[in-house]
Amino acid sequence: MEPVELPNCHLIKGIEAGAEDIDILPNGLVFISSGLKYPGVKSFAPDKPGEILLMDLNEKNPKARELRISRGFDLASFNPHGISTYIDKDDSVYLYVVNHPHQKSTVEVFTFVEDDNSLKHLKTIKHDLLPSVNDLLAVGPDGFYATNDHYFFDSVLMFLEMFLGLTWSNVVYYSPTEVKEVAGGFYSANGINMSPDEKYIYIADLLGHNIHVMEKHANWNLTQVKVLQLDTLIDNLFLDHSTGDIWAGCHPNGMKVFLYDPENPPGSEVLRIQNILSEKPLVSRVYAENGSVLQGSSVAAVHDGKLLIGTVFHKALYCEL
Repeated sequence: MEPVELPNCHLIKGIEAGAEDIDILPNGLVFISSGLKYPGVKSFAPDKPGEILLMDLNEKNPKARELRISRGFDLASFNPHGISTYIDKDDSVYLYVVNHPHQKSTVEVFTFVEDDNSLKHLKTIKHDLLPSVNDLLAVGPDGFYATNDHYFFDSVLMFLEMFLGLTWSNVVYYSPTEVKEVAGGFYSANGINMSPDEKYIYIADLLGHNIHVMEKHANWNLTQVKVLQLDTLIDNLFLDHSTGDIWAGCHPNGMKVFLYDPENPPGSEVLRIQNILSEKPLVSRVYAENGSVLQGSSVAAVHDGKLLIGTVFHKALYCEL
């Protein structure tokens, strides 16, 4: 992989066990999911619970701080994966978090209490149609789309599913009144996001090396519009609402993520996709590195000329573009 360097970058202090997913509010507040323990994947803090970190990009030297979570929530088994924010009409900020307590899959719903930088836990969602959730997209205070990256969550069956190339992964719409599969046939549905006009849903198929563009209908069903084929494994998708560009954290060599070797670590890659709905989308490699700085990039998020690159289990990078 040819390296692509960015000049104004530094590692974010305090992030040593991953920043698997990142979401940024319009005001520059950043939520970071850290400490994921996932079957078959390296962890640098296997005995420490996961956490949600907060950064403020309005600060001159932003630092990552752990968000306190309200009493009654089981912190000891907290194992956060994908995250998504939703701002309600009254400006309440909801944070949806994929959680894997005791190797299960749940969705945790929080509200963000900005006055004391804490999260208030509202509810835990479990459902038979959410067996192996990877990422989600909040579309309301009660509704979301979720990607199941595998049909199975058992590590042996999961590996078998990957080895056989089964396309049993799917996307589910959840609301308190209706839960249904809205898209299927993926090798491993991963990152999910929505166009600024809210007409299209973007879904990354990690093992399919592509991004599916789906039209969203009034009943929340999805129909495929196109597939953008790429030559890397696409993890999380972040949408720049000011431009409509998609930023993707990618794995140039997926086997290095699952078969971790400190002497030959997984590299990192960030793609920027412009005009995905056009006949010829522009795909540019913004960052590419062999793992000596950043191992296993999973997300790239931008805000006001600043780029944050997170990883599944390693460190995180802050860059000024």
